[in-house]
Amino acid sequence: MMKATVRQQVTVPLRFTDGYTTPARVMTFDGLVDGKEHIALGLGDWQRALTKSAAGGRAPLVRPHSECMTGDVFGSLRCDCGPQLREAVERIAEQGGFLLYLRQEGRGIGLYAKLDAYALQDSGLDTYEANVALGHGEDERDYSAAAQMLFAVGADRVRLLSNNPDKALQLEKCGIEVTQQIPTGVHMSPANVRYLATKATHTSHTIELPLAE
Repeated sequence: MMKATVRQQVTVPLRFTDGYTTPARVMTFDGLVDGKEHIALGLGDWQRALTKSAAGGRAPLVRPHSECMTGDVFGSLRCDCGPQLREAVERIAEQGGFLLYLRQEGRGIGLYAKLDAYALQDSGLDTYEANVALGHGEDERDYSAAAQMLFAVGADRVRLLSNNPDKALQLEKCGIEVTQQIPTGVHMSPANVRYLATKATHTSHTIELPLAE
């Protein structure tokens, strides 16, 4: 795999709408295989986490988070992306590790196509069927750049904060050792329950939805 390097680091104080604050060491990269502007956020005592991991201790906690403008920025209830991002930042800050913010909107199909897929979902298709109906794959995300970023910051062993088994498989194929996969919480609303259920049944996401009464 082509080697990427950290091109810049800057500390950014984060503040979420619920008042939670934490500093992040934001890193940009040269040499990413897809040429996109992905960033890594070092959270909590990430340097100590790397040192412990290199000595054979617990690996740093890492979440590769795919950009979702509607959920992350505008608080859309059609997905669980915004709450997952908020949860991940706090959990990683507590333990030390990285959030990888990956520019692959709509599972890799882009913002406009994602909104086109929403329109198809309104007519009855599920989230994967809608992507396919538009001529895309069910999930076009490639985590090669994420693996490059992890190698660049020295995190070749990780505990993966994700419900998606494909993330672990892809990272391991790229040479990242996933020592543990840790599910995120279930952030369910009336607007996203079908979306979450489809992810659980169709692509084996580790999402435990409450049984209907």
